[in-house]
This record gives sequence, structure tokens and C-alpha cells, in this order.
Amino acid sequence: MTTPRSKVPNAARRSQSSRRAILTAAFDLAGELGYGRLSIEAIAARAGVGKQTIYRWWPSKGAVLFDAFLMLSEGPEGEAEPAALPDTGDLAADLKAVLRATLTELTDPRISEPMRALTIEVAGDPELAALYAERLDGPVREIKRRRLRVARESGQLSPDVDLDVAIDSIWGPLLNRWLLRTGPLTPEYADALVDTALRGLRPT
Repeated sequence: MTTPRSKVPNAARRSQSSRRAILTAAFDLAGELGYGRLSIEAIAARAGVGKQTIYRWWPSKGAVLFDAFLMLSEGPEGEAEPAALPDTGDLAADLKAVLRATLTELTDPRISEPMRALTIEVAGDPELAALYAERLDGPVREIKRRRLRVARESGQLSPDVDLDVAIDSIWGPLLNRWLLRTGPLTPEYADALVDTALRGLRPT
């Protein structure tokens, strides 16, 4: 009679499962409770882990929430998923589609409230701001930059257009209106932003 071989737990898989449970809990609780009431204790209880597990990986609730946003762009095993803006050859249509999708996220309380909390935290924490610039804002800006570079090379934008200024011109007003709550966020507003920005960016 043979003895069944005991199963050895996969520590890496277990750690990844705990990590995703923590990040999901942080993201959900930030939307439900607001950032001010979010705590490491609440995250640990929701994720079913001990506080020491969270503190072993993250120094603060702001750092946990930041990684929770990064998780949105990961695949099921924690790998980063490739991303690119649409390129149908029609720059205006592509940008309008992207801004409308951004607007949908910004008006979804489950996403917008944690995002607003993270924005406030980044503004007051230089270390988190540097991490945000390196791991989130920088890569996202490069995705936008690549799409606009293609448009510039194909003659849809002026050859001397500064791509970073173009990015700020297209996305900046939408994010500013969302952050400061200075006006309604509508698909028509998103379309108008693209049309207005492109009038100044296209070849004369």
C-alpha cells in the first residue's frame, strides 16, 4: 500500500493570493468608507489577513491604495498587461473614445472616490508622489505619448508639437474639472476638449 504524497503549499501562489485580497479590500473599502475612515485594521479584516502581513509589504494605507490601482492593470497572475491607445487612423475619434472611457471611470463612485483619495495622498507625500510618477503616471504618459507620436509622424499633428504639452492640453482640463468639481463631466465635454485641443495642435 502506497502512502499518498503530501501536498506542499505553493508559498508564492499563497502570497500572491493574499496580496490581491489585501489590494481588493483596500480598493473596495476606500470606495465604501472614504479614505479618512480607511484603516490598516479594516483592510486586514476584510482581506482575512493579519495587520503584520500588510505592514510587511506596505508602509502605509496610502501605499496599499496606490498598489491597488496598479492591480487594475494586471492580469490574473499579477503580470502587467500591455496597454495602448486605440489607433484607427482617426486621431480625433480615438481620443474622444479614450476621454469618454476616462470620464466613465471618473464618474463611477467605486473608482473615482479611491482615485480622489489617492490623488490627495500623493499631493501630501513626496515619497508616494515619486512612486506614483515612476510606476503609474510615467508609464501611462508614455502610452499617450506613443499614440500622439504616431499622429505627429503621419502629419495629423504639427511636426514641432511638444507631446507632453499636447497630453496636458487634452487630458489636463478633464482631470482638473473632476478633481475640483468645477463643472459637469459629460461625453459632450470630453468631445469638445479633443476638438479644441486638436485645433491648436494640427498643422496650420
